[in-house]
Formats: sequence, C-alpha cells, structure tokens
Amino acid sequence: MTLPPRQTGSYSIQLVQISQKIFSSMISKVMGVSLSVTVLTIAPFLSLAGQENLDASRLITEGVVFREIGPAIMGGRISDIAVNVGNPANIFVGFATAGLWKTTSDGMAWESKFDNQITASIGAVTMDPSNPNVIWVGTGEPQNRQSSPYGYGVFKSVDGGDTWISVGLSETRHIGRIVVHPQDPNVVYVAAVGHLWGPNDERGVFKTTDGGENWEKILYIDEDSGAIDLVMSPEDPNTLFAAMYQRRRTAFGFSASGSGSGIYRTYDGGENWEELSEGLPQGDKGRIGIDIYQRDGDLLYATVESQEGEGRGIYRTRDRGDTWELMGVRNPRPMYFSLVRIDPNNPERIYLGGVQLSISDDGGKTWWEGDAAEGIHVDHHALWINPDNSDYVILGSDGGLSTTRDGGQNWRMYDNMPVGQFYEIGFDMQHPYHVCGGLQDNSSWCAPNQTLSSYGVRNSDWEDVSGGDGFYNQIDPTNSNIVYTESQGGNISRLDRSTGSATRIRPVARSTKSDEDRSYDFNWNAPIVVSQHDPNTVYIGANHLLRSRDQGMTWEEISPDLTRLIDRDTLEVMGRPLSESHISRNDGISSYGNITAISESSFSSSVIYVGTDDGNLQVTRDGGDSWMIVENRPGLPRGTYVSRLQASRHSEGRVYASFDAHNDDDYRPYLYVSEDYGVSWQSISSDLPDWSINVVREHHLSPNLLFLGNEVGVYVSFDRGNNWQPLKGNFPTVPVDDIAIQPRENDLIVGTHGRSIWILHDLSPLQEIAEDPGILDAPLQGFPAKPGIQWIRSGSWPFWGDMFIAANPEDGVRIRYWLAEDLEGDSECGQSVCVEILDSSLGIISKMTGPGEAGFHEILWDMRYDLPSNMEDQNGGGFGPPLTGPMALPGTYQARIMGGLTASEVQIEVQADPRDDMSEMDRRSRHEAAMSVFEMLGLLGQARDASGRLGDQLEDVETLLDSTSEVTEDLRSLVQDLKDDLDSATEDLSGLNRMSRLLSGLEGSATAPTADQLYQIEAGMSDLTEVITTINELISGGMPNLNSELDRLGIRPDPGSLIKIPAVIP
Repeated sequence: MTLPPRQTGSYSIQLVQISQKIFSSMISKVMGVSLSVTVLTIAPFLSLAGQENLDASRLITEGVVFREIGPAIMGGRISDIAVNVGNPANIFVGFATAGLWKTTSDGMAWESKFDNQITASIGAVTMDPSNPNVIWVGTGEPQNRQSSPYGYGVFKSVDGGDTWISVGLSETRHIGRIVVHPQDPNVVYVAAVGHLWGPNDERGVFKTTDGGENWEKILYIDEDSGAIDLVMSPEDPNTLFAAMYQRRRTAFGFSASGSGSGIYRTYDGGENWEELSEGLPQGDKGRIGIDIYQRDGDLLYATVESQEGEGRGIYRTRDRGDTWELMGVRNPRPMYFSLVRIDPNNPERIYLGGVQLSISDDGGKTWWEGDAAEGIHVDHHALWINPDNSDYVILGSDGGLSTTRDGGQNWRMYDNMPVGQFYEIGFDMQHPYHVCGGLQDNSSWCAPNQTLSSYGVRNSDWEDVSGGDGFYNQIDPTNSNIVYTESQGGNISRLDRSTGSATRIRPVARSTKSDEDRSYDFNWNAPIVVSQHDPNTVYIGANHLLRSRDQGMTWEEISPDLTRLIDRDTLEVMGRPLSESHISRNDGISSYGNITAISESSFSSSVIYVGTDDGNLQVTRDGGDSWMIVENRPGLPRGTYVSRLQASRHSEGRVYASFDAHNDDDYRPYLYVSEDYGVSWQSISSDLPDWSINVVREHHLSPNLLFLGNEVGVYVSFDRGNNWQPLKGNFPTVPVDDIAIQPRENDLIVGTHGRSIWILHDLSPLQEIAEDPGILDAPLQGFPAKPGIQWIRSGSWPFWGDMFIAANPEDGVRIRYWLAEDLEGDSECGQSVCVEILDSSLGIISKMTGPGEAGFHEILWDMRYDLPSNMEDQNGGGFGPPLTGPMALPGTYQARIMGGLTASEVQIEVQADPRDDMSEMDRRSRHEAAMSVFEMLGLLGQARDASGRLGDQLEDVETLLDSTSEVTEDLRSLVQDLKDDLDSATEDLSGLNRMSRLLSGLEGSATAPTADQLYQIEAGMSDLTEVITTINELISGGMPNLNSELDRLGIRPDPGSLIKIPAVIP
C-alpha cells in the first residue's frame, strides 16, 4: 500500500488494514514532504563584515575546528603548583609546555586557562596570598632540558585565570619563582633565570612595587647568571633569599660551571644583597634549590650542586644563612631537579625531588628506603604541602600530577588532563585509522582516532607499545600490526601488535681494523623512515644512515659519517672548553654529530636527503653509493640544527628543509625550498614570526599547500611558502613537534609537545583554496565534502563521571560553503542559507539552514531523513539521545546550497560502515521497515498532540462547571466518561513509545528485519489505529455532544482538528 503525502489543515479519519506491504509504502511519501528540521550548525569560521581589507584566506584559517583525541593517561612535565590555602580544592598547575590548568573541584575536573597566550611554557605560578583571584605566572620552564621551550615574561590575572595581561620581562625567557608580598599585593619579586641558550642582561631578581607596571632589577651577577629560586621570610617580607645560577645549554652540550652561582640574602627588600657562603662548597657551584620554614624564618634548607666529592648535597642553616651545615650528600641530577621542600609543621621532615621522591624525617641525614612515591610517575619537579594538614601533598612530575592524603603512604594520579608531550607521530590505514606517537618520558602509544563506541576515545583505548622516552613510531602501510617504535638513543624495536611480540632491532656497529671500539652515535630523537617504495625497507639515522631491507633483521650502512665530524670537547661554553671538571657536563646530550632528519623521495628510492644536528645536509641520488653536501642557504648560520626535511611528492627535485637555531639563542624561523635536489635554495620564511620551526609538511594532493609546526602552533601556506598564516581556530598555543597527513581521509594530524594529539578533519576546503584562490571571489561557493560513514557504534558503558573522553567526530557529511557578502534576506530562508539534501530522484529528504553572514561556514547533515516538527523533542528511550529520522541509504546525494539569488551544488556520498557486509536486498528491507516505523512515530506524535489538546479542553470544562451552579449529574458523568476514554487512549499512546526503541533496534543491526520486528511493526500500527480511532471519536462525537450540552450555559471549547489516517492502497 502507499500512504499519501501529509497535508496541512484539518485531518479526516480513515481506518486501515495493516499488512507487510506497509514496509515499502513510506519512501516516496516522506521524500516529497517539506518538514521543519533540527539543524546542527557549527559556529562560523569567520565573519568578513567590517573586515573587507583583510585577506579572505587568512580569515578562513582563524576559524577552523580541530578535534583533540588525547590521551590523558599520563601528564606532561610540571613546573609549579599553586593552591588556595583557604580552599585547597582550588589548584593551579603550571606545565612546561601545556600552559596553565585550573581545578575548583580538587582535581575532579580541569580547565585550561592559558590557551590563547603567546607561549605555553610555564615556569612559575603564584597565587596572591591576600587575594586568591590574583594569579601571577612566569613563563619559560627552568628545568634546562634540551627540549625546554622558552617563555615570554610575566603574566597577571585578576579574575582567577579567566583573562590575562602581559606585564613585561619578555626577554627573561625562563623564570624560576615568583613571590608576592603578603600585605602589599603590589610588591612582587621575580626570579628570572634568563636565556638558556645564550647570554642576556634581562636576568636576575626583579621587583615591582606597582603591581607589574614597572620593574626594577635588584640583583644581577652577569649575562650568564640568573635567579633560579627565591624565598621570603614568613616573619619579615623584606628578608629574601635568592639562589643564583650560572648555566648554558648549546646544541652540543651543557655546562653549569662558573662563579655566578650562589645564595644571596637581602634584609631591605632588595636594596642591598650579600652572598652567603660560610659552610657551603668552595669554588664553582651549579644549580641551587632553597626553601624556608614557614614557622621560623631563621631555618632554611638548600640543595647545592658542585662537582662530585666537593660538597654537593643538602645544607641547612638555623641563622638565616650566616652559616650552613651539610646534612647529607643526596642531590640527584641537580641540573634537572634541585627541588627541596620543608614540611610546614615539622622542620625535620624534608622532601627532595629527583627521579624518585625522597623523604627525610631527620633533616636530610637519613632517607626513607626506596621511592617515597612508589606507583606513580618518576622525575619530580614541583611539590606543595598543605600547611593545615601535612599529610596532604600534591606532587608534579614528568608524568603529571599526583597527590597523597596520608603523608606519602598511598598516592593517586590525575589522569584527566590531555597534556602529553609528543615528539613524533605516525598513522596507519585501518578503518578507523590509528595514530601512534612517542611521549617525553612516557613511552609510545597507539589508539584509534575515533572509536566504534558512541562515547569516544577513552584512556583505555590507548595501547602502550614501548617504554622509555617515546619518539618515532612508524607503521607498516600494508600491515597495521607492525610498528617500528623507539625510545631514546636509537633503541628501535619492531612490534607485532597482534601478538605483543617485540623484536629489538637497534643497529650495532661492526668493528674495523682501524676502529675496534666503533659504535654508532644516535640522536636523542633518532629519525626512522619506512620506505614509500617497499614496506620491508626501513631507515634509521645515527651518524651514518642505516638501511634494512628485511624489517630490521639485518642492517647496512649506506653512507659514510654524514656529520661535520666536530669534536665537541674542543668547543667552548661560556668562554671555556667543555672539560671533565664542568658541572653537569653535557647533561641531556649523550652525543653530538648525528642524523636528525631523513626524507626519501616518492619518485625514487635512490634519492634520500639527510640532515644532522651540526647543520650538515646531504643528498644521495644513487641509493647511498655517493653523497653530496648541499649548502647555499641564504641567511642561515652555519651549523644550524636540521629539524625536518620533506621531499616533494609533486616535483622530483623539490625538497623543503627547516632549521632550528634556538639552541644557538637565535629564535628566528629558517625554512627553505630547493628545486634542484639541494644545489640552490630559497628562503620561504619571510613573514613567519620569530619562533623556531620544528616540522614542515607538504600536502599530498596540492603542491601549493604547506603546513609547519613551531613553538606556538600550526601555520599554513596556500602558495608554497610565499605567505604564511596561523591555522588557529580552536587550536591552543602549544609547541608542535610533528605533523602528518592521513592521505585517505585527508586529515591533518598534529602531534603537540604539551597538549597531546589534535586532528583537523578533511582538508578539502584548504586544498581547493590552494589550487584556485579565485573561488573566494564567488558570491557563494560550496566545497567538496568527504563521504560520510554510517559507523555502527556500540552503546558502551555510559557512567564515566568526569573521566577524560575525547569525542568522536560527529557522524555525518560536513557541508562547507563560502559567502562573499552578508545575505540581504531575499531568499526562502531569509538572511540564512538554505541547504537541501536531494536523493537520486531529486526528492528532498532533508532541509537545513546555515549562517548567512559573509565568511566560511560548516553545517552537518546527519545522513538521516528529517523529523516532522511534532517529533523533534521526542526522547529515543532509555539513556539514548533524542529521536532522529531514519538513516539514508548508502549512495550518492546532492547538497543544494542556496543564498540570495545564488546556488551551489555539491555531490555528497553516504557510505556504509566498512565492516558492514549486508546485501543490497537486506539493506533495503531494513530501510523500508525503518521508514514504516518512522511513519508510525509521526502519527503517534500527532495523536499525542491531539490527546493533549483534548485533555486541556476537558480540564477547562471541569473548571467552568465547578463555577456554575446549574450543572446536572448527567453532564458531569458525560465529562467523566470522556476523560476516562481519553486517559485510556493516552495510556495506550504511552505504551506505543516502544516504537522508538524498535527503530533504534532496526538501525543498530546489520541484518534484514527479524520476524519479531516485522510483527511488532504490524501490531504497533494496529494498536495505533485503534487509539487514533478512539481519539477521533472523541473529536468527532464525544466533544461535539458535550458542546451541545454546554451551549445552554454559553460555554463552547474548541475541540481542534481531526487526525487523518493514511488510506490503504493495494
């Protein structure tokens, strides 16, 4: 049978006989009906109104929408913690590369508070002791790592971190501590370590007396020495102690030797200082950490670095620093830690940061056995102790935030902040595709970019694939189970994820007659490449380029030593050669002169480019038989670290090269392109800001479209590097260490060193603009849409509380369009854009509206038929979402985008879940059954509306009768009989809500309808017809009879319109 199209106005009633023919009766009818819809509209990417002079493509990139996928299993390195003592549930955590995070719920939920500032590197965070809404942040972590990012001075918030102002000291770059006067909040002291990679004058201790308007440098040693720590006496805020620190990191090494390190004291708020040395090690000292007992300003502890055997350890003073006593020699890796904290209620209990947490109960003479924070991540940099309850301690490490409430006996780790520090990322070709990556000190991990659960990507969806510091993770493009994963120093393994078997395949150098102790020098982050031409061929860089043709079972050198062959012991740091006597000599850099970047040409496996940490760039065009040094890069300082190479997929001789000079204290961007295999180069970084570049990527389909990652985010070029602009949108300020493009999905995958992994789905619009910028001149332009996939997602367990879950991408087809000007309101949708979805017979199955402001917009079609307006707010039953229309069949559709007098059509495609092997016949049977239930639900909605109107009228009648004295019992009995009939019908309608669950059940399966489902459809329509008949009898008979009785009283409620039951057509 065929049901006629729904009409407007009054409905008449016809009883129908139901049969299985109803299953094929709904398609043509629904397609021809115009329905109001529920529309998902993404916020506009931009608005051009009033900004005509701005470049349109730049405005587009300001509004793109990235999706973060985590993980939050582990955190990233923490620099500092600030807690509101009056309300300890209010906590701020400063991360080395993830900005500032805040909780007001004791860690149950967190909010990032520094997303849009100029830097994401936090060195110090301090809460004004007189006003917890005033927060001071010093940027640039002070931990001296080779991966330590640099900051941009001091920031201040007066509203609990919601808004920020920069208050100067931008050239300090790294800040160790901020101290606020307890009675005068305008007086603030800053311990600025200064540039890590070079000399500068803006370092030492700074003071403001006007809340940051102006700063005075009150303690300065020299251009190599800054202030690493600072404490204030609890009894006299004019008495302060500062730890000064001389250090320098370079591309090749590290040194903390020199006369600039020491402890200084002032009694007059910084007007005068004196060095405190009695009892401390003589000669050069390194990093010093200090703390002062909050109940006695005379008592301080200090961790003091010096050469081994020269007095390095824990010191204590009981006379405000006049004399110091060595309490113990424990001081693990002081360059990286030097954290000491005193229990605010017990001067004998001290905490010492390090790889393990150390606790002493006798002032540092003896220590708890083993790790005092067993079971949580190691490498501890920040610690807060509740002054009102010493058992409550918060600890910050390389793995994030942890807490104990019993003085260190038991610990809990917070795993709900996505602040992972990724170095490199990879992907596979599964459906959905997986993303893998290596994390700073947190292993390597893999997870699907989206899950087949309706609740998104959870921490439990991430798989740990190797230990140590994680770096490159490259996946065999033909076998997603095979992952080449590594930890620091070239420790590469081949993992079979199907079994968990890992084969260690780190190359071992063979001795020669001239060099019996020969070994390879690997970078901390040694590059790995799986050949584009043969998935069994793998490259890894040491000081030689090594190649395996059998998945790492055997290796061969295919190059000589490709570095500049520099002996770093001959190089100077702070004017002195690096000798054995240097404090913290070369800490963090095990070797110098190694490969940092590899790129194999997609045109020929014989063409390979290699870059090194000492600035060499070489190319082979014969598979490694011969190598050529390629230079001639205008403006590039010699010896600059090669951060990334990208051989073009579009031109044989084209190659891109980025260089990172920040380890020479040069923060300018260096990016070049060569069209002749590196013989000559052209700079393409002219309009980039002064932040060093970590990675460059070329789009695989568009030669004009380039992406790069630097220390603050992602940038894009539509013209092969002539012009660059931030790809910002909702992407936070964060170092971007790697970028990849998943070619099948055309997704941009961004590996951040601080905010885990983010994805920009479907680069098609950017690709179109890069190929034809003129399309933005059109008044209305639709863009190609990636096929929508009807994923079959499981419901999964829904009770996750505030656990971190990264949302899956919304299922549907993204329809994107560009408007050159605001709409005037001369279209069917007024000042909005109309979007219609048409099937193959040009029937409209869905209507939507989108923003009509000038700019770039995106709306989502959920691949479903529209709901009638009376069903839009209906619940789907159980814990499910609101009811939706039936799914469209897989196939090709048209999206007609209309704005004003202009229209643009885009072909779109709906695809079934790749795992779905339903036959075409079964799929259509399921669809027809779903459409039958859909039609019934529409009738159910109409019946519910009519029932509600009748109920309201009868209630009004009862109220009126109660106010009238001349009412017979027969009239009251008539009203009650009508109410009883209506209540019975309403109850039956409630039972028919089961139809919504039936629709969900049909679409949740990958089979034809079952016999029981078909029976339920027939029975449901029979029951619904009976209920509607009852309601229609009330409308056509019961209520008119009542109205006749009420006429003599002058009361006549309106019964409303009849419901039309579709006729049966054989």
